[in-house]
Amino acid sequence: MSSTAPRHTALDALHRVLGATMTDFAGWDMPLRYGSERDEHNAVRTRAGLFDLSHMGEITVTGPQAAQLLNHALVGDIASVGVGRARYTMICREDGGILDDLIVYRLAETEAGSSHYMVVANASNAQVVLDALVERSSGFDAEVRDDRDAYALIALQGPESPGVLKSLTDAGLDGLKYYAGLPGTVAGVPALIARTGYTGEDGFELFVKPEHAVELWQALTKAGEGVGLVPCGLSCRDTLRLEAGMPLYGHELSTSLTPFDAGLGRVVKFEKEGDFVGREALAEAASRAEANPPRVLVGLVAEGRRVPRAGYAVVADGEVIGEVTSGAPSPTLGKPIAMAYVDAAHAAPGTPGVGVDIRGSHEPYEVVALPFYKRQK
Repeated sequence: MSSTAPRHTALDALHRVLGATMTDFAGWDMPLRYGSERDEHNAVRTRAGLFDLSHMGEITVTGPQAAQLLNHALVGDIASVGVGRARYTMICREDGGILDDLIVYRLAETEAGSSHYMVVANASNAQVVLDALVERSSGFDAEVRDDRDAYALIALQGPESPGVLKSLTDAGLDGLKYYAGLPGTVAGVPALIARTGYTGEDGFELFVKPEHAVELWQALTKAGEGVGLVPCGLSCRDTLRLEAGMPLYGHELSTSLTPFDAGLGRVVKFEKEGDFVGREALAEAASRAEANPPRVLVGLVAEGRRVPRAGYAVVADGEVIGEVTSGAPSPTLGKPIAMAYVDAAHAAPGTPGVGVDIRGSHEPYEVVALPFYKRQK
């Protein structure tokens, strides 16, 4: 008999001690905020923030044909990823619809030629991705393993995060590039240290055994006291990623969209060796997009104070020209913002006469290029 009770991360008791407001997210009981989500957001933009992301889905793929399997199952060229590097990619259906967007880490390569990858899926799609990889592994000399219970994931994000982490590890962070990872020890805890994130800031994601999560969280908290590090919930993670123009599955990405519909056709690598799931449909989608551009994902900035929400219609000249996919007040810009798919004719920055239908009132919005915010290097 299946249970509908939410799952808890290894940091659950700690979140409650910290006074977090908890929420159900993809079947997990997760911290939404600890205090002010605006303060948490601004801390990540200017100092550092700490996130529990242990609900994400880790899937291990190993074996002599692990690279070939992933090249077949995913749209990216995973075989070309170097050891210690990571790649953003997608897994699609045969019809080209996006099942999920992923980060794939190539962790090791043995002398015998066996590769070790970790695929990180969104929490809401982890089982779907696992099932698809298992099904697509047929005929490949590779193993697909569900490792969701093997990891806790803590993200340290913000401009002060490199200094905080350096105080706790002797790993070579200066040489760790964006979208790379290396094994190391942080505060005495063995970890995979990845320079990845979902906030638009520099930062790290630390994969550790669940039994080490509390120890690591407390060490990072103590190390960050002097620079204003704060614990952060999923609410500010959403406004941070929105300002950075990063897509969220279920909002900007779905099975009804191909990567080309989402403006992310660059992740599809037709030139890689071998066939891959969805190739034919994606080739057709690429041709359609070139001949007749689909709706384009754009940024919208409010002229007033009313906040757009997902599903609201975007309008111009009395006609519906698109739909909001994500919207929220922007702490950094001080105005409501949104991402929306709009007709190509209205997608250019500064296009006049564009608004959002908010409960029957057409509120004026400025069309802008994404992202809304880009950090200074």
